[in-house]
Amino acid sequence: MSDSDTGTAGRTQGGTARPLAITLSVNDQVRRLEVDPRTSLLDALREHLRLSGTKKGCDHGQCGACTVLINGRRVNSCLTLAVMHEDDEIVTIEGLGAPDDLHPIQLAFVEHDGFQCGYCTPGQICSAVGMLAEVAAGWPSHATADVASPRVVLTDEEIRERMSGNICRCAAYPNIVAALRGIAGGGPE
Repeated sequence: MSDSDTGTAGRTQGGTARPLAITLSVNDQVRRLEVDPRTSLLDALREHLRLSGTKKGCDHGQCGACTVLINGRRVNSCLTLAVMHEDDEIVTIEGLGAPDDLHPIQLAFVEHDGFQCGYCTPGQICSAVGMLAEVAAGWPSHATADVASPRVVLTDEEIRERMSGNICRCAAYPNIVAALRGIAGGGPE
């Protein structure tokens, strides 16, 4: 009987998984690392690549603090395995801007005081980048008034619905909405 027949493929005698060599493209850099195949993308980013901007909040996909962009789409990095993303383009908060050259959404968060303690802010900003791409592509949400329209109107309700997967325990929500409305070109609502 082979290892694959007994369900022990990839495991050592002690029952732990053998490390796998993987290559990830993170923030336009190719990074090589060895990980247990069960390592979440979040842990690979923080523990193996030392990119600490992506935060570990709940580790269950409920708070959004670990949100990153994978091929331009927002993903909770705690819910996906690092080994699944070898051919993907991963962007973390560190890849969006620099202190002297902020991404427009980072700048909007600063201008509108869209953060308090800052713990959720990297996930909020990565989620906002993905959310605005969804809006630009015409993807409706549960709050979209006219789902047949090719243009989504980014109202406060629409922003709140689309960002509902990102929790801010300091309750900076009004300022986050204002920052995103400002970056999307909407007026006060």
